Amino acid sequence: MQTIDLVRVAVALVAGFLLGGIPFGIIVPRLIGGPDPRTVGSGRTGGANVSRAVGYRWAAVSGLLDVAKAAVAVLFVVAIGGDQVAQVAAALAAIVGHSRSPYIGFHGGRGVAPATGGALIIEPLILAVIFPVFVIVIAVTRIASLGSLGASLMGGVAMVIVTAVAHLPPIYYLYGVGAPGLIWLFHADNIQRLLSGQERRLGRSGKSGPTAG
Repeated sequence: MQTIDLVRVAVALVAGFLLGGIPFGIIVPRLIGGPDPRTVGSGRTGGANVSRAVGYRWAAVSGLLDVAKAAVAVLFVVAIGGDQVAQVAAALAAIVGHSRSPYIGFHGGRGVAPATGGALIIEPLILAVIFPVFVIVIAVTRIASLGSLGASLMGGVAMVIVTAVAHLPPIYYLYGVGAPGLIWLFHADNIQRLLSGQERRLGRSGKSGPTAG
């Protein structure tokens, strides 16, 4: 890899992390005068916990913005001439920034929305797998974390298959493994509660206790 490519990868990592770290899960509730999601449920800033703080409509707005920030990070890298390596670097960094936001003490969400935003630009066909799995699993189980884990796993498998079949750049294998890997890492506590049968289902009342957010 040439020096200029390394520079662009470095820029992509920084840009992805800083853009991914924008805490829309806090900004949106604050703009409408709602409670900080860090004070309810899991204390996370992802869509599931934002819905507990301000409802599903505003959680959808926050979630779409979280998707957009990762997509913008990748598009920024494209605009500066970054290759696929830099684009994948930006997308993965956005996931990390979302979950470990530098603006709110390295706290945040679980990374699902920015991972979707990265896939939207890198290989949008993957969304045809992610969304149905996410919706069906949640509709059946009412467990947001299980939907996220299932969708990320199947999305990763789909990315690997599409990359192999369509002869896409090999770096896309990294996104197919890395994005789900980060999401599962950031869901570690949810996984423990799922295994013990203690994970909360959507729709249950209450402002505290273990949640998927």
